[in-house]
Amino acid sequence: MTSITSAPASPSAVASDNTSPSFWARFAWLHVPVVSAVALAIGFTLEKLGLPQWLWLIAYGVCFVVAGWHPIIEGGRQLLRVRLDIDFLMIVAALGAAAIGEVAEGGLLLVLFAIGHALEDHAMGQARNAIAALGKIAPRTARLRRDGIDREVPVEELAVGDLVVVRPGERLPADGSVTEGESDVDQSPITGDSAPVAKQPGDQVFAGTLNGDGGLLVGVRKLASESTMARMARLVAEAEGQKAPTQRLAEKFTRVYVPAVVVATIAVAIVPPRLGWLTTHEALLRAMTLLVGASPCALALSTPAAILAAVARAARQGVLIKGGAHLERLGTVRALAMDKTGTITTGKPSVTDVVVFANSSESEVLELAASVEALSTHPLAKAVVDAAKKRSIEPLLATAPEQRQGKGIAARVGSRRVTLGSARAFDGVHAPKATAAVLAEAAKLEDQARTVIVVAADNAFVGMLGLLDRPRPEAKEAFVALRSLGIRCVAMLTGDNKRVAEAIGREVGVDQIDAELMPERKIELVRALMRKYGAVAMVGDGVNDAPAMATADVGIAMGAGGTDVALEAADVALMNDDLRKLAFAIGLSHAARRIIYQNVSIAMGVVLLLIVLASLGKVPMPIAVIMHEGSTVVVVLNALRLLRYKTS
Repeated sequence: MTSITSAPASPSAVASDNTSPSFWARFAWLHVPVVSAVALAIGFTLEKLGLPQWLWLIAYGVCFVVAGWHPIIEGGRQLLRVRLDIDFLMIVAALGAAAIGEVAEGGLLLVLFAIGHALEDHAMGQARNAIAALGKIAPRTARLRRDGIDREVPVEELAVGDLVVVRPGERLPADGSVTEGESDVDQSPITGDSAPVAKQPGDQVFAGTLNGDGGLLVGVRKLASESTMARMARLVAEAEGQKAPTQRLAEKFTRVYVPAVVVATIAVAIVPPRLGWLTTHEALLRAMTLLVGASPCALALSTPAAILAAVARAARQGVLIKGGAHLERLGTVRALAMDKTGTITTGKPSVTDVVVFANSSESEVLELAASVEALSTHPLAKAVVDAAKKRSIEPLLATAPEQRQGKGIAARVGSRRVTLGSARAFDGVHAPKATAAVLAEAAKLEDQARTVIVVAADNAFVGMLGLLDRPRPEAKEAFVALRSLGIRCVAMLTGDNKRVAEAIGREVGVDQIDAELMPERKIELVRALMRKYGAVAMVGDGVNDAPAMATADVGIAMGAGGTDVALEAADVALMNDDLRKLAFAIGLSHAARRIIYQNVSIAMGVVLLLIVLASLGKVPMPIAVIMHEGSTVVVVLNALRLLRYKTS
């Protein structure tokens, strides 16, 4: 068989594009402001030198066309929709200044507007690049192994079931599972893990993650277009278009405000000359200055810039926030409802106790239990099957399964009707009534935080299994961090036994424990938390807890790496199993909301100041333009601070 690491890594197998853009390409965002500024400087110089008017008007014309082309197109497009936007205001102000003989003033306005736009676009581009980078990490080619021969193929040609070779230091080309080899894999681009994760046969791996020192043979589980990395990139990019409540409010305000500015500008241009307060020239110049100062550019960018930066930052840390509305809402959460299995606990239970009744044996108890549980995909069922196989006990064929929600499962194994469930499920109606001895044994295990599965064959109790699902080691620390962020209640909602839930709850320090719940009861409890605390987030696995997650203000999927349902259903998905990411996500939301409020305050503060100064004639147009564009750049740069957000 060909060795996994038989040859050095091929450059084409690693996802990197080493071609550097040219100087002009790197600074393309400066072309418009530089060319228009040069034309303005030439025109101003020619005018001051007393050269023919047509000569310096040509230079000014170049400035107006180059700097004003984009605002004219955008403003005209909005005007056709009977909307007045910021580009329209700028063009009117510049042309108005030129019409009253202040051509240099109008050109300066457009140049400064172009510079401001260029700086905004460049700064916003940093956030967009952080998102776009997600989709560029995965390799473009893969080393496909087929019939013992390795050959490089485009990742788009990989099919589910193919085997790919990943050499040391290469990025993985596809989502799949390790079939051969062991290595540490840096999967921080997806999960945000701070350290590489050990991988061995059977473990899941993701496209775009970086292999360590060992060679791996990986079985492909997803097409390149459906990899977790590709889906994350799409969902995060789509999040930019999902507007936050603050942004929608700002847009509604702008739709009323901009026409009001136009009316006020006309009034300033007409009324003072009619009353003899100002000359027509002074009034028009003051009106153009007011038009510039009152333009709400900074307000329009204050929210989307912060949302874009926060969503990009969260994705880099393995937290997928699917839109500005969810980001803002997350910051209002005051209570968390959390599933137990797989959320507060690791979701990897193991059989620790086998109790035998009557004339049965441990082997018989495990064999019967594993035969029935082989029909289920629940983590507890998998643990029972794994425990049997570790003892070389192969499950028998089970037929006629009967799944009773919240009550267990029954099936026919050979000639016997085998029923599994908690002790309370054996009520004498759907299953034999639990005896005092069965209840006593179950209570002993439950007091030790064991989940109990009682096994009955026909009407006789065969035995019971005790399974232990340990709390996540970081759970207690995470809940302390959450409380410091204003979370007033962490409630555990579980279908598990009350004694088990209380033992786990005491260990991790939750505030409220509700156990032995049916799915519909979880919904009722989420609503009760909402009535008591206000906004509530439901944290679960994205499948069994989907109804409760949909009911809550924010649905958060835990451990969503590679889980299609969680990625699609949740408002927020944590791409690894670290509960501390909850505190990161909520803290980031708080920071984003603070920056949005700061930006709105800066934007409206500068606008109000300029309106007053421009109306009184206390600020010349160039200064008004500088203050206006300066405030716009400030709010974008302030928002970009979120790209470096860290929990304290």
